[in-house]
Amino acid sequence: MSQDACCGGGGHCQDEAEMMPEFFPVIGKTVPNLEFDYYQKEAFHRGHFSDFQGKWVVVFFYPADFTFICPTELEEMQNNYEKFKGLGAEVLSVSCDTKFTHKAWHDHSPAIKKLEYPMVADPSGDIAKAFGVYIDNEQDEDYGLALRGSFIINPDGVLQAYEVHANNVGRSADELLRKLEAAIFVRTHGGEVCPANWKKGGKTLKPGIDLVGKI
Repeated sequence: MSQDACCGGGGHCQDEAEMMPEFFPVIGKTVPNLEFDYYQKEAFHRGHFSDFQGKWVVVFFYPADFTFICPTELEEMQNNYEKFKGLGAEVLSVSCDTKFTHKAWHDHSPAIKKLEYPMVADPSGDIAKAFGVYIDNEQDEDYGLALRGSFIINPDGVLQAYEVHANNVGRSADELLRKLEAAIFVRTHGGEVCPANWKKGGKTLKPGIDLVGKI
């Protein structure tokens, strides 16, 4: 296919590529080592993605503090936080709020007051843009916020899975845990793969010519 055909005849592929964020979610690509502020355990901190090298990381974007679906999601992640930590993973919630707004929400919301994992502040939107979830359409009522994006990053800092929801659709911590367990399994069991709806302890497959046409 020619470049003109790819671009609909306009020849703007290069221009469009240059407008893309530095890291648009690509499976197998290393996540950029961005710097950020976060609120955790009654204190402000500064960190980088490289601080979590050697751990699995679940990056959990949500639109904004002091909203409606968001506290239910963040509370559910907290209710499962020990399970994530038991798998060697850290959870990072991220919104385009400031660290001060995170603290205020934490201080005033019974659900958010429970949180023990880092609440990352992204007021510039740079992290959301890098992960491709920043809403930059000025006509959108959520302009300047993040979509509900969930990303699983391996201990080498490489993206393994992601999903992005419309902001009126909540997510499931159980499904994130299932995906994380599957990613961990295939990393530690070379050559084996996880079939549809695989859950920890379930049967896996080892691809080979003997399986062709038999599944």
